[in-house]
Parts: sequence; C-alpha cells; structure tokens
Amino acid sequence: MSILNLGTYPPKQCGIATFSADLRRSLVKNNCDIKIMAVSDGNYQYAYPSEVLFNLKQHNKSDYVKAANFINSTAAVQLVIIQHEYGIYGGEDGDYLLELVRRLHKPYVVITHTVLPQPSKHQKQVLNQLCHYAAAVVGMTRKSAGLLADLYEAPAELIHVIPHGVPEFKKQNINYLKKKYGFEGREIISTFGLIGPGKGLELGIEAIAGLVSEWPSLCYLVLGQTHPMLKQYEGEKYRNMLEQLVDNLGLTNNVQFVNKYLSDEEIGEYLYMSDIYLSPYPNKDQAVSGTTAFAVGCGRAIVSTAYAYATEVLADQRGLLAQQPEAEELAGLIRSILVDQALKSRLQNRAQELGRSWTWFNVGQQYKGLFKQVLNKNYLEENNLGYGGF
Repeated sequence: MSILNLGTYPPKQCGIATFSADLRRSLVKNNCDIKIMAVSDGNYQYAYPSEVLFNLKQHNKSDYVKAANFINSTAAVQLVIIQHEYGIYGGEDGDYLLELVRRLHKPYVVITHTVLPQPSKHQKQVLNQLCHYAAAVVGMTRKSAGLLADLYEAPAELIHVIPHGVPEFKKQNINYLKKKYGFEGREIISTFGLIGPGKGLELGIEAIAGLVSEWPSLCYLVLGQTHPMLKQYEGEKYRNMLEQLVDNLGLTNNVQFVNKYLSDEEIGEYLYMSDIYLSPYPNKDQAVSGTTAFAVGCGRAIVSTAYAYATEVLADQRGLLAQQPEAEELAGLIRSILVDQALKSRLQNRAQELGRSWTWFNVGQQYKGLFKQVLNKNYLEENNLGYGGF
C-alpha cells in the first residue's frame, strides 16, 4: 500500500503533528509505504524530513487545488489519510479542505480529532461533506462514532472506532526516577502537554492548594511549553498567570513548571515517576486527549474532569472522575488515592490492561487492516463510493 497522510507534521509542534508522525512510524513498522503532505501555517518555516512530499500552506486557498492535482497525478499514491481538526486548515472552520477533497480522484480516509456535540451550522456542514465522500471515517471513541453517525450523518457503514495510539513506553521504577529527578520521598502529581487556556491548569493548581496542609511534600509538575501559536500571539500571558497564581497561593515549593517540549522518552519518565496523573480539562466536549491516552498507556492512577474522552476511557474503574470542573472535587479525588495504596494499585492495573492494546504498533495494525479493506475493489463497489464532485 502506498499512502499519503495529510495533516500537520513535525517539526511543527502540535498534537496532530505528533499523531501524524506516530501513525506513520507505526504503519512503516507494519510494512506500509506512507508519505506526508504537511499543512504549514504562514508564521514559521519548517525544515521537514524527506518523507514530506508536499508543503500545503494553510491559508493559501489555491494550494488546496494544487495539492489535489499533485495527489491525482502521483501514481504511487493509492490512498489519502486526512487528519481532521477544524483549526489546522484554512478558511471558515477549515473549509478550504473541501476545495481539495472535491477534486480528488482517489479514496480518502478521515481521522477525526474533534467531533463537537453542538457544532455551528457551518462546522456541521464541513464535517458532513468531508465524511459523506470518504471511503472510511475513524472516530477514536464510541461516543465520537455515535456523533458522526447521528449528528453529522456520516454513513454508518463507513465509521470505524480506532483508539488513540500511545508509544511503547519502557516501564520504570518510580523510586529510581524520583531519586534521579530530585523528588525522593515526595508525592508527585503531573499534567503534561502544550500549555494554553482551556487546559484547566489553574484548577490543578487550586486543587493542590487544598492538599498541601496534609501532604506538605506534595509536588505538582506542569510539564510542557506554551503552545507555539499561542506564544506568538499572546506571549507567555497564560503561563505568567499560572505562576502568579502559584505565588498567591503560597505554592512555590509545591508546583514546578518544566517549560520545554518533551520527547517521548522524557514523557515516559515523568509519567512513571508520577503517583497520580491529573487531567483537569474544563471543556466537557473534549473528544480526544492524547495526553490522557499516554497516561493510560503507562498505567497511571488518573484523576480527571468528566470530559467526553475521559468519561469513556476511564470507565470501569480505570480512573476517577470529577463530575464538575472544580478544584475542590479534584482535590477530594486526589486525596482518596493518596490515602489508599490499594485504590492506587487498582487504578493503575485497570488502566494498564487497556493501555497495552493501545501501543502504536497495535493501533497501526488496525489502521493497516482498514486501509486494505478500503483499497479492496469489492469494498468500494459494494458501498457505491464516489469521490469528489459534491
């Protein structure tokens, strides 16, 4: 199979770029030939690796026509993967992408990263059209799959659920890691990812404030740099607000910021060093969280707000959920784990059971099977699929 992946791609720093790179590596390990069509914003010049065949400028509408012509004229490309997130494509709600797909003469698979339960009329139209002419549509949770069918009217027979993949982290000893990083004898809570408003980190900090009287050695690690696009437009406004909150609450000894973009190896070490992973997103509609998926993959004891992705993946005692995005409730759940080693172990074991099946190699096998199905001529004919021309 010769496949072209369309989406953001490293060295651009964003969740979908990381996902695209991880998916490519997993497919290569599963003996697939996969190249990249990278979506670039106009604010940076990226030095892309050799697998990037085409650099699509996000806000240049004519580039989407050129990209379609490139795909159609490249005999080696049999199938296109489209990573869909409204914000990474140009136009209103990313609708420039439709300029590309309406001209495609080859099948494409949509991988959905944001499936809104209450979209605007135009958001619904964009994803509806994108799904309607796809050869297959992937949602990462059952809830997303249900929304794709019921709300966005994607053909039910084309929808597949494939979980977010996670690296094959090397399991490490928590006490060894705490000693290595200078946290020996301390209880560690962590949150990682690109930092920006909407991540709920202020809730995490306020939750820690409610615990330090009982656990004065407690340390909350806020891991990751500010999102590059946010930093360009607002600088470090959000991080400065968080640091000021830490000062105001007297938590300078209990909250540490690790202000850097972390490698998978570093993420694995910080996660295995953590007694509890905290996911405090305030937006209940959050459909996917790669960071929470990573924590599940490492078998961490997880405390989270009850956003859509967490509600599904942390069901069946795989984590503890705060029904409201409130610091006091988060603190209470963290406290219940800190005082109960047996609960902590149960949460870790239940998360690990699921996380084992989420390694990128296993997820890559699922995608490979789907792509083989799509490229099977009988599959296309049976579903009476047509590409472009809407």
